[in-house]
Amino acid sequence: MKSMTGYGHSSFISSDYTVECEIKSYNNRYLDIVHNISPGLSQYEAWVDGKIKEKARRGRIEFSLRLHVIKSNAELAVDEGLVMAYREAFSKIADLAETPLPLISDYASIDGLITAVSSSDSSAYKEGVEKSVEEALDAFEKGKLREGEGTRADLERLGNSFASSLDGIKARSAELEAHYRKLLDEKYEDLTGKKAGESDFMAELGAILVRYSINEEVSRLGVHIAEYRKLLSSEEPVGKKLDFLCQEMQRECNTIASKSQLVEINLLVVKMKDDVENIREQIRNIE
Repeated sequence: MKSMTGYGHSSFISSDYTVECEIKSYNNRYLDIVHNISPGLSQYEAWVDGKIKEKARRGRIEFSLRLHVIKSNAELAVDEGLVMAYREAFSKIADLAETPLPLISDYASIDGLITAVSSSDSSAYKEGVEKSVEEALDAFEKGKLREGEGTRADLERLGNSFASSLDGIKARSAELEAHYRKLLDEKYEDLTGKKAGESDFMAELGAILVRYSINEEVSRLGVHIAEYRKLLSSEEPVGKKLDFLCQEMQRECNTIASKSQLVEINLLVVKMKDDVENIREQIRNIE
């Protein structure tokens, strides 16, 4: 089980350049990768996305890859046409204003007149990019796994608490049927002034129990608990499946609460619903 939150950082340093990689992730329903990559390394973006998808299925991923060139092989290029255009313009200004022509240093401040042209391409940084990204991703995944295992322990505890309450409801399901039988018997006697006939009474009781019995809900919750524990033991991303399962568990709890008139059962249902809410809060943090 992996958490959706994680962090990884790594640097590669050579005599010519350094590459620094940083990865941070936050909870998100889907996988959303946000890049901050130096222009000289932009060709690695698709490769980086593939590597991230090997480590994360959901979450907002903020990925940074920065390049700093220590030893540059760039050459300066002068835009000769732009120089001539400015020279002519400055000459006209000097004649009209009767002032000296600008100095050479004045030309250096003109945007685009002098540009740095690098003779190398981004493949020269391949080793640094691959090593820094791989190391940062390894640290990132270890953090996600470490947090995920802590969440798994909490989910197991909450699941056991839910199952314990369900066992308590199972133990009282017969008591609920006896409760309705007694209510019907007393109501019949109040209305008629006599004991209910066995056949009529049993027919009416059967109809009421079909409507108010919680056996089906208890049975389905038992199946849900088994599936819940199976998902917790899986190494695959299970966050979405667990969320859906919690919705089903919540629905069954609500149905039991609407049918039961026993305080003891209703108190157990309240505890189960609280456990489900805590489970849903925890699974928002996992893939």
